[in-house]
Amino acid sequence: MSRVVVIGATGHIGSYLVPRLVRGGHDVVAMSRGRRGPYHDSPEWQAVTTVTADRDELDAAGAFGDRVAALRPDAVIDLVCFTAASARQLVDALRPSRPLLVHCGTIWVHGPALRVPITEDEPRTAYGEYGTGKAEIEALLHAETAAGGVPSVVLHPGHISGPGWPVITPAGNLDPGVWTSLATGRPLALPDHGLGVLHHVHADDVAQAFEQALSRPAAIGASFHVVAEQAMTLRGLAAGVAGWFGREPVLEFVDWPEFERRAGPEHASATREHTFRSIAASIDRARAVLGYAPRFSSLAALHEALAWLVASGQADIGGQELPGR
Repeated sequence: MSRVVVIGATGHIGSYLVPRLVRGGHDVVAMSRGRRGPYHDSPEWQAVTTVTADRDELDAAGAFGDRVAALRPDAVIDLVCFTAASARQLVDALRPSRPLLVHCGTIWVHGPALRVPITEDEPRTAYGEYGTGKAEIEALLHAETAAGGVPSVVLHPGHISGPGWPVITPAGNLDPGVWTSLATGRPLALPDHGLGVLHHVHADDVAQAFEQALSRPAAIGASFHVVAEQAMTLRGLAAGVAGWFGREPVLEFVDWPEFERRAGPEHASATREHTFRSIAASIDRARAVLGYAPRFSSLAALHEALAWLVASGQADIGGQELPGR
């Protein structure tokens, strides 16, 4: 049995990962801010040691890394690190004991691709605070491993989806009206002829990869994409969702000013952030080294998410039943 500390244990990934680790026989320490429980309850949580810690406050005090190291982990899974400074503090504290460190990155370490599907070996072209921060952490961790310090693995999920939270829609944003339009046959505006690309992944598939990384020595020092088997275009996702309701989507392809007028500045900005990148990521390395085998397609992940959104009153599908997938 190995002692695994999961940082950010009650979030999207951790809600699935912690029960997996318990079932796998690990001694699990679930670290979070303690502001809420996991998205999904399960009996395995009764076997978990919970630790409440505010990372931002402890980072500012220079104490977060020491707090984690004091738990004497064999492995640390860091799901909520967003700056190189925070990662460096953790690594410095872990260096004397050298537990395995598995970090959650993002496919947004890539900018617009020159070749698709994009592989982990492509030069990093991240832009924006989130993507560049994750790329800096990735470089730091790989340099640390290469120098003989803390061994690390970096996993790069796509757009994490599943029941329990709003997910990126077929319009590339969080507008709940997109679901209504596709379910009821109302027109849906899309920019760039609907050819922007999204690469979703179910949170449990991400959790699968983190669990696998704990027992794959060949993964140390490498990065892995963790996404559904195929990326999809906006128009492809829209057709898939409308098809659940027995209809074709009514799509109106518009220019960006018109899209912003219809969607509103906030949703249009989110769509632009996603579709200007249009990342389609290869999972060949994750399959070969981790044994990664995603159970959910992009549409299957969205189906589970929409079922929860409807049940919780966060999406209106015109009073229709959402058929099973």
